[in-house]
Amino acid sequence: MPILLFKSLHVVGFVAWFAGLFYLVRIFVYHVEALAKPQPERDVLTKQFNIMEWRVYRIILGPAVVLTWTCGTVMLLLYGTDWLAANWWMHAKLVLLVLLTGYHHSCKGIIRKLERGEVPLTSFQLRLLNEVPTLLLVPIVLLAVYRNDFNTWYTLAGIFAFGALLFAGAKLYKRSREK
Repeated sequence: MPILLFKSLHVVGFVAWFAGLFYLVRIFVYHVEALAKPQPERDVLTKQFNIMEWRVYRIILGPAVVLTWTCGTVMLLLYGTDWLAANWWMHAKLVLLVLLTGYHHSCKGIIRKLERGEVPLTSFQLRLLNEVPTLLLVPIVLLAVYRNDFNTWYTLAGIFAFGALLFAGAKLYKRSREK
């Protein structure tokens, strides 16, 4: 029974983690766009966006990533090393989670740059960056659901196609905004 508690908390953690990542990078988009506004609007907006960014990072993302990793690690310990050795899908999922954690920490660097008034990426590049968690979420969920029945090549092809569609949609949206 303890495994079900940790699994439930793990799900709560990763839902909050992804929600926070989606929201944070969207704030980055608005922050960068605010840097192009005239004074005093720019100062008011950028100050508020910076407060929002740090709150999302510290209050939502911080606890969510700790909850996700802690409960996931406890589940791995409960399942044991024999289970881990027999389930290759978990190794792939862990690699994706390390990538997601790196993305999470890179967002902190973006917050610091924006706080200094630097523009690390354009609003369009940030819109694309906002899709990275989605591209990681899809295989993470598929691995967790299909486990060892996971078809790597079909999934990679599907994710690549999905990424191409996201990019095309972002380009179309950019064109419509520029008109």
